[in-house]
Amino acid sequence: MLNRAMSTPVIAASGTFTLAPASTEPLTIHRLGFGAMRITGPGIWDEPADHDTAIAVLRRAVELGVDFIDTADSYGPEVSEDLIREALHDGKGGYGDVIIATKGGLTRQGPDQWAAVGRPEYLRQCVQLSLRRLGVDRIDLWQLHRIDPQVPTDDQFGVIKDMQAEGLIRHVGLSEVSVEEVEAAQKYFDVVSVQNLYNVANRASEKLLAYATANNIGFIPWFPLGNRELVATDGPLGAIAARLGCTPSQVALAWLLQHSPVMLPIPGTGSLDHLNENCGGAEVELDAAAVTELNALAS
Repeated sequence: MLNRAMSTPVIAASGTFTLAPASTEPLTIHRLGFGAMRITGPGIWDEPADHDTAIAVLRRAVELGVDFIDTADSYGPEVSEDLIREALHDGKGGYGDVIIATKGGLTRQGPDQWAAVGRPEYLRQCVQLSLRRLGVDRIDLWQLHRIDPQVPTDDQFGVIKDMQAEGLIRHVGLSEVSVEEVEAAQKYFDVVSVQNLYNVANRASEKLLAYATANNIGFIPWFPLGNRELVATDGPLGAIAARLGCTPSQVALAWLLQHSPVMLPIPGTGSLDHLNENCGGAEVELDAAAVTELNALAS
């Protein structure tokens, strides 16, 4: 039996998805990407404990075929974007075939502390500083990290529309939103991606996923592996993993990929071993019995 935990991962096995297919500048990416939040320090604050390993993880992800990396200006803050530039920038103003998606709109007050700020001048600052840190003239996918309830949504969506018209942003996504909020934003710009909490055990955003699937909008599930108990060897995915010759984490990612064609999981890690394991999820094929059992987890 193939031990996918030890084999060489093939990201191409996850298939591809095209963001903004009807636009003049579509972006086709492999569906299994990498989330660059965990390459920072504890609490998503400050520099990583091992700088060289963080750089190695980013470079190894690309070697394995990852061409979609998700980050945010608030990761560190600023640290994740700086590391991505150091590890992957081609020195010619870009990242080759790798799409770097970033986010703005959350401020940091310390480890594990986050607060939304959606004032237009602040969102513009977020974009301008991400451009500088990433070393690009335009951000391929910029996502509003949170809608600020203290600022009129028209003001937030309006400045994003302006920045897209100015050529600072190529495509726009939203994070932690409802269907109604996506529809409101669509009056200002095409929403090409949404990013909500979602995994095999937490499907509170199922309505949004159904909307995204019906409208061909990329759905980026954050926290795609759930908690440690979910993907533990003796956890609820353990028996399926043992039968299929893979790991529970790979089962969780395979389920996401098979659950919807617009699903774009971005498992993140600061470990080379976990990176290899997560990328191996692209090769796992769940049988009908496994899918039935996994679908029942959230019942």
